[in-house]
Amino acid sequence: MEQAKILLVDDEANIVNLIKAYLDREGYTVYTAADGPAALKAARAYKPDIIVLDIMLPGMDGLEVLAHLRRESDVYVILLTAKTEETDRVVGLTVGADDYVTKPFSPRELVARIQAALRRMRQASGPQQGDVVALSRLRIDQGRREVTFGGQPVQLTPTEFDLLVALARHPGMVLSRQQLIEHVWGNNFYGEQRVVDVHIGHVRQKLEALGGANLIETVRGVGYRLEDSP
Repeated sequence: MEQAKILLVDDEANIVNLIKAYLDREGYTVYTAADGPAALKAARAYKPDIIVLDIMLPGMDGLEVLAHLRRESDVYVILLTAKTEETDRVVGLTVGADDYVTKPFSPRELVARIQAALRRMRQASGPQQGDVVALSRLRIDQGRREVTFGGQPVQLTPTEFDLLVALARHPGMVLSRQQLIEHVWGNNFYGEQRVVDVHIGHVRQKLEALGGANLIETVRGVGYRLEDSP
């Protein structure tokens, strides 16, 4: 993924300029937008690899922008939220954000999150050894980034896909939230572990819709386990 494209969406020019300076220095192509409608227009025109999206935007707030994006794309989205607005973070994850960073934040932290996400994308797009995980009714083709359950396609976001891969590679084994975070987000994750719960909830709902009820089991106080049931 040469010269990855990043879209920064925030109406605070000083924040945008600061983050852009850091990303420019890393060699990324950076686009900016200052309101919701402009963000959607830029996302459609430039097809960025990652969108950094502030929740508080004029014209259309970030959560509404995110909802529109998720109807059109599985682009990786990092939300920018106020430290006190926990409800917005949870809603944002529920709508389909992949990660979030709370304000005030270190630009280096945000860049580290972006770099970690891009590394995962490069690994996903490159050749892989043993790239098919096949269980009783669940089949995951890592090379194609495709999942089927009972022969039916399962539409997952990149984060949901990576979480399912982590569980499917260890069927019957309990993986803690921290283990899942390290697999999916890497060592540069500084957020709350509840991000795992929200994304696992999405995966579970999509599998249950195809008849995969109870495929992913919650082990209270520990983490999650994927049962290889027929």
